[in-house]
Amino acid sequence: MSSRRNERLAEFVKQEVSKIILYELNDPRISFVTVTKVEITPDLKNAKVYISILGEDNTRRKTLRAIEHAKGFIQAKVGAQLQIRNTPILTFCLDETLQKSLHISKLIDEAVKGSDITIKGELEE
Repeated sequence: MSSRRNERLAEFVKQEVSKIILYELNDPRISFVTVTKVEITPDLKNAKVYISILGEDNTRRKTLRAIEHAKGFIQAKVGAQLQIRNTPILTFCLDETLQKSLHISKLIDEAVKGSDITIKGELEE
């Protein structure tokens, strides 16, 4: 199968899962969820759905559990929209990229504040 078709299918699954989480799941535990990426295996049997959840660790764990609980519903809705023989089995993974980048940015800011040399002064010379 062409990788182009696989990419289009992954993008479609990403959009559908995003819509389902946003508009059709009425669970109060689910908040501030973004589907960042979907990876589908070449045989189309499995799909990893990477989600980013904003908030504290406790909130993120609750939201991930709620999404895992609704996995069957989400998969059925995606399967109804897909026009392929078999619906990929969805696996939800927490995407830590945003939290890591915020942490690195915070460390850089702290390092710049703690340094005697200002970046602006170096650029003027």
